[in-house]
Amino acid sequence: MGFMDRVTGNLRLMLQRPPRQQYAALCYRIKKKPAQLEVLVATSRDTGRWVVPKGWPMTDKKAHQVAEREAFEEVGVKGKVEKEPLGFYHYRKTLDNGLKIPVRVQVHALEVDECLKSYPEKGSRTLEWVSCEEAAMRVNEPELKILFLQFAERMQPRAPQLTVKAAS
Repeated sequence: MGFMDRVTGNLRLMLQRPPRQQYAALCYRIKKKPAQLEVLVATSRDTGRWVVPKGWPMTDKKAHQVAEREAFEEVGVKGKVEKEPLGFYHYRKTLDNGLKIPVRVQVHALEVDECLKSYPEKGSRTLEWVSCEEAAMRVNEPELKILFLQFAERMQPRAPQLTVKAAS
């Protein structure tokens, strides 16, 4: 690719609206004793920062199916993914040529049923099961921090409603 082609391509990416789209899985499990919600975070392969598994759209796959596939490929988990997104976060993706582009990530909850011993990216990331609060402290993206904390609230067991007798 010639110099002008690269400049034109880079300029097109920088000016592209809306941001590029990715799909992610917020992988979680509930430990039995004591009943405790845990989420799975992993290091990125390039920078080593803490992230959730995510990827670009795939032909003939819906958003939640892409999130489910990325969870399998990147962190080796399988489970039930929710079709409706939990929410979104934004970040700037650094491309191989150094250009940074805006990306919007649609996040889907995935309840983990199985952790696999073998998967495509095994050994290229560090994986850890942590609380939502710990995950929020580890990730860099402010909107992803909020998603973790909102997810923890959503998953808290509802306190039983107390009925109060009116005084006569």
